[in-house]
Amino acid sequence: MPDRATAVNRRGFLATTAALAAGCARSLQSRETRRPNILLVHTDDQAQWAMGAYGNADIHTPHMDRVAREGALFERAFVSTPVCSPARATLMTGLDSIQHGITDWIHPRETLGLDAKFTTFPELLKAAGYRLGYVGKWHIGKEPKYHPRTRGFDHFMGFLEGGNRPKDPTLEIDGKTAKRPGWLVDLLTDAALNYIEANKAGPFFCMVSYRVPHAAYTPVQPQDAAHYQGKTLKLFPGSEVNPKRVERLLAAYYACCSAADRNLGRLLAKLDDLGIAENTLVIFTGDNGYMVGHHGLHSKGNAHRLGPPGGCRPNMFDPSVLVPLAIRWPAVVKPGTRIPQMVGQIDFFATLCDVAGVPASQRPKTESASFLPLLQGRTIPWRDAFFGSYEQYQYKPKASLRMVRTNDWKLVCNLAPGGTDELYHLATDAGETKNLIDDPQAQEVRRRLAQRLAVWQRELNDRVLR
Repeated sequence: MPDRATAVNRRGFLATTAALAAGCARSLQSRETRRPNILLVHTDDQAQWAMGAYGNADIHTPHMDRVAREGALFERAFVSTPVCSPARATLMTGLDSIQHGITDWIHPRETLGLDAKFTTFPELLKAAGYRLGYVGKWHIGKEPKYHPRTRGFDHFMGFLEGGNRPKDPTLEIDGKTAKRPGWLVDLLTDAALNYIEANKAGPFFCMVSYRVPHAAYTPVQPQDAAHYQGKTLKLFPGSEVNPKRVERLLAAYYACCSAADRNLGRLLAKLDDLGIAENTLVIFTGDNGYMVGHHGLHSKGNAHRLGPPGGCRPNMFDPSVLVPLAIRWPAVVKPGTRIPQMVGQIDFFATLCDVAGVPASQRPKTESASFLPLLQGRTIPWRDAFFGSYEQYQYKPKASLRMVRTNDWKLVCNLAPGGTDELYHLATDAGETKNLIDDPQAQEVRRRLAQRLAVWQRELNDRVLR
């Protein structure tokens, strides 16, 4: 069982891609008279498998699929940590959770937040002349010092903690909080439409962070639920532990995804109506993956078992770490582009700085690699492995997970006391059903991957080492 991925120097990779991407950005700026507007639409707990463009025939996501069809679809888009708060902090900073210190979702009792010592890409875009608006779920600090308006955003409409009501939510609009009548997903879109209208002269950056399809899924609007009423949905391997419950969960989950899709359609229509679609980069993605029956589990990196013995199952399974990512930029990206390289939301920092023309000299050192050249259809050296981490402390059992994933293999080490390591040969076991950690024929691969993981941990000054 050879490991066909060849080890590369990670620092060398980051330096090389930075130089190549800088050249691409300069070339882009020389051709374009105006920097693009950027619309980042971000769902909550929507896995990669929960989108039609990735081959799901059951789900109704025509507008998400449109973005992929008219732009680029990323086949291997990952999050470094498969729960809300760490993933969101990584997106903002280009740093792994080991580095920025938000290692699990932030509980309402906690006063934790994204420390001001870590630069966010919105701060850099603001310095470069962008107007920035944030609409929706924040969840990287509820204290005033962590507010979006302290991190580069000019406008905020949404909620600072992780939860809210699907209907008649409590929302803040630039410092004033009140209960608002209506459906949360629609109200957020209304606010985003107003922001885009007010800033149509550009350049603007608008991030719309929906809470759907995060549980609890109900109530959901009848128009979104109607797509799945009376429909027999395909269940995933592992669902047999509780198929009836999985069927109910899956229909409600899909309905929430369709609610986000319907509102994405409203945003795309606004760009068309204003005549700014050609020069607006549209990104659709999710904050982390999710499982509804996969492996007999429900939820993400802190999933719980749907059958005996019950309880939490900390994990880095692909459905938890793979997210949808589709990008449309008519002026630059060829329609129908498919990108097979392993990218992560950790790469948004460098990519969006390149798109916005932020000089490399003004950026901090990060783990972020710009995928702008990939969007332009260029062939460049790219990473052959993706790394991740997850310190689960909100639920029991506590876990300290570290992951290295190549195209063919995945090693997950649980560094918590009594933790079980996992090794999967993805080339022959894409469903991650057979743990080869003790297989004699896989020990050389295990050794090489463990060595790469240890190097990565040391470079990030990981405090948990084996």
